[in-house]
This record gives sequence, C-alpha cells and structure tokens, in this order.
Amino acid sequence: MDFVTVIGFDDIIYNFRNQGLVALFTWVLMTFFYVIPYNLIVAHLGSTFAAEGGGITSWMRQTNGDTVGYFAGWFYWITELPYVVDVANSVIISASWLLFGNGDIQSHIGNAWFGILSAVVFVAFIWLEHLFKNKSLEVMSTIGGIAMFGMTVLFVIMTFVGLSQGRPIATHPFNWHAFMPKHFFSLSFLSTFGLFVFAMNGAELAAPYTKNMKNPAKDFPKALKMIAIMTMFLTLFGTFSLGVYFNANDLPHDLKMNGNYYAFQLIGHQFGVGNLLLYLFTATQLMYDLAQLAILLDASTRIFLSDTNKRFLPRQLTKMNADGLPINGYWLTTAICGTIMALGGLLPKINDIFNWLLDLNGIVSPFATCFLFWAFMGARKHADRFPKPDYQHLKSDKLGFGVGLWMFAVTFVLAVLGFFPTDANARTFTLMLILNLAVPTGMIILGFMMPWLAKRQQNHGMAFSPRGWQVITAALMLAAVIATTYGVDVRLLAHVGAGLRWSVVVLADLAVLAFVIRLTRNGRHGIQSA
Repeated sequence: MDFVTVIGFDDIIYNFRNQGLVALFTWVLMTFFYVIPYNLIVAHLGSTFAAEGGGITSWMRQTNGDTVGYFAGWFYWITELPYVVDVANSVIISASWLLFGNGDIQSHIGNAWFGILSAVVFVAFIWLEHLFKNKSLEVMSTIGGIAMFGMTVLFVIMTFVGLSQGRPIATHPFNWHAFMPKHFFSLSFLSTFGLFVFAMNGAELAAPYTKNMKNPAKDFPKALKMIAIMTMFLTLFGTFSLGVYFNANDLPHDLKMNGNYYAFQLIGHQFGVGNLLLYLFTATQLMYDLAQLAILLDASTRIFLSDTNKRFLPRQLTKMNADGLPINGYWLTTAICGTIMALGGLLPKINDIFNWLLDLNGIVSPFATCFLFWAFMGARKHADRFPKPDYQHLKSDKLGFGVGLWMFAVTFVLAVLGFFPTDANARTFTLMLILNLAVPTGMIILGFMMPWLAKRQQNHGMAFSPRGWQVITAALMLAAVIATTYGVDVRLLAHVGAGLRWSVVVLADLAVLAFVIRLTRNGRHGIQSA
C-alpha cells in the first residue's frame, strides 16, 4: 500500500522535465541525504507509536501537545487535496490515451470538459469512499503498485537491451559531465527540488494501517527500508533510461503530462510491437491512479479525524452519519478540491493546469512534511516519556534530534523555493506565482479559522449571527459572480461575438445571484446551524 503513495514512473518524468539528465545527480543526492533518513525517521515514529491510529496527527499530539497536533493534522490533510485533484486529472489523461491513442487532450475535450470530468472523478471517490474497506484498499494498491513497479522495470530492462543492440541515444552529449549540475546554487535550479521532496514523501500515509500488521513495530520499519531500495532503483535507472529515449536538451513542453505515455510508445515502436506497450502502460497508470485516489482520500481523512482533538473543530465537521462517516468533512473536501480546480481553470491550457498543480504540490507537500520531522525532534528530545521502540533510527537521542533538525530545515527551505514557478512561460509565470502564494495562504487561513469557529460555537452556541451570515453570503456571492464572469468570458466563449458573449455572462451571473439569494432566504436556518 505504501509504495503507491511514495513513487511512480510519473514522478521520474516530472523531475526529468525540470532538470534533464542532471536529475540523476539530484536523485542520488536526495536518496542519501533525504530519502533514506526520511524513511528511517518514519520507521522510528511508527515503531514508537505503533498502537496509535492517527499517523502524523497522533505523533504530533504525543510529542508536542493537542494544539500542534491539530495543526499538523489539518495541514497534512488539506495539503493532500491538490494532489487529489492532480491524480484525478491524471485519471482523465489516462482515459484520453486509451480512447484516442494520443496526448492531444486539449483538442479532444478542452479546459471546460477536462475540469468537469476531473471533478466527477474526485467527487465520485470522495462520496463512494465508504465502499473501500481496508482489505479492498490493500488489494487495489497492491495490484497497482506491483503493476507500476513492473512496468518501470520493464522499461529499464528494454532500454539496456536496446543499448546492447546498438540502438541510438537521443541525448548528446551523454557523458559524465552531462549528469552534473552547471549552476547548482541558481534559483531556477534549487526551486525544482521541492518536487523531488513531493515525489519521495508519503511513506507516513501507511501509518494508520500499521496496527493491522502482525508485528507493526518490527514489520513497518522493514517495509520502509524496502521502499527506500525500490525508490533508488526506479529513480536512478528510470532517469538514465529517459535520457536514452528523450533528448534532454530539447524536451517536449507537455512531457510532465504525457511523458510516461510517450516513453512506452517510443520503446514499443522501437521493438516492433506498435502501441501494445503504450496501452498496457496506460491501463496500468489508470489502475495506479485509482489506487492512489482511494488511499489518499481514506488515509488523509483518517490522519485528520482519527486523532484530532474535537475541541479544535466546529461540531458540524466532526458529525458522523449512520455509516460512521464524517459527512460534512466530505462536503468540505469537495468544496476545497473544487476551488483548487477552478483556480487552475484560470490558466490558458490543460498542460499549464497540470504543470501548476505539480508546482503547487512541490510547495504544500514539503511544508506538511515539516511536521513529521518536528514530531521526530520531539520524540528524541523527550525520549524518556515514550516507550523504547523496537526499531531506533540512531541510538543517540542528541544525534537523532540533530538529524531531525537538519531534515526540517532542508524541507522548509525547499518548500519556500518552490514558490518560484519552474515550468512556466512568460504568459503564465505571473499568474502561477500568484496562485502559488494564494492557495497556501488560503490553507493557513482555513486552518486557523476552524478553532476560532469552534470557540465561537462553545461560547455563543453558534458561529455567527444572522447578520454575520448575511455578510459572509454576500462576500461569497460577489466572489462567485466574479469567478463566473471571468470563466465564461475568457475561457468558454472567446470564439463568439462580444454581444453574445456578454449576454451569456450576464445570464450566468444572474443565475448565480438567484441561487445564492434563494439559499439565503429559504435556507437561513440551515445556514445558521452550519
């Protein structure tokens, strides 16, 4: 299950697009100075708190108290949502390759349908999540993980077979110097490292399931060591193989979105099997993405709600339905994912949306991972408060604390550098930068609002008075009108005359106004209780 959340062939593609052959050097660097200590730290915490069911939320509560534990759970949960949207987008792209046999999704469905279909995918998974029990998650992720690992190994093996037969290498020069960075301390180079962190983290997502293992304290560390070995194999040999089939000095602009499909299409044609490997990989990618969606939504929800002190959350958010599901939590997840997707729709092309979501994940994911190292520092600083784990990462608590501090500092710096858009052109750079700043800011504001709303409910019985809800509704209504105006005018009707375009804009805005006014008048009681 854990491997599915950590690394995949697409992660290798993303970083190859950013750095070319130099990505091999960065993978080696990150493997020894980040991946190995990262996995061993997760193993230490999982062994120390083997009986806890909330993962990183439990670890933070145990080591740093309830308040920090809440913020860890909140930010860890909400920073997974851009990745949920990203994976939902990948599902649509995989389906497009299966249907059309090429990567020109823009001409087949366009931005609007791409957003609608992606929304259908993640909303369906959010609302059908209760159908995925632990066993079905295990089966789905095991099949997806083995299939993805097998396809990547197949790609590497066929690459070396092709080289042994004297087949040409696309990248020139292809020597030692081509793999070494020329400007290591440049902003444009260092800003790409956040995506490496995003590609390598996620091992802690399996923590809520460790209590189902026969011997969690011993078996969980073994699993993480195996993941580190698999990660090293995939990243190093996968990057090398990509340099053989793609010219690293002139990469396709849509490589992040379609590169994994291009790779198997190229190797299939080279070995005379046509698109057979392409369709085999596309089916694997689709299954892998569906497994990712199921685990991400289930595990992140468990991490947030399984061990979060309820006094930090509005009571409606912790409400469970008859099946024991946080129904209002699903509504919140739907709203946040929809907002992120709508913001991505401001960009001109599907490829830009895909690249921006990756950049965003390279920012928020490392920031959330900082909580992991914070928990490890607390566990080593106050080791006398906790049971001695079966597995210890470094025997010395002082040395362990130092390693945790190093990992925290590196991760934080790389997250900050990630705000600089890494794959943007002159047309999209400014908008991507604004979105990179706006989305994390919104996540922080929402995180602080939850305890504030909960406190108002405790003190006043409800979060806001009717007048307060009217002001909030008016603000949301204005935002909806602006969003509708921008979306309809610029994205959907740019090809029609100005008169018709503005007529549709006005009608769309009136529809939004009518809906919100009706909601305000007829649902005031429901709004107040929410």
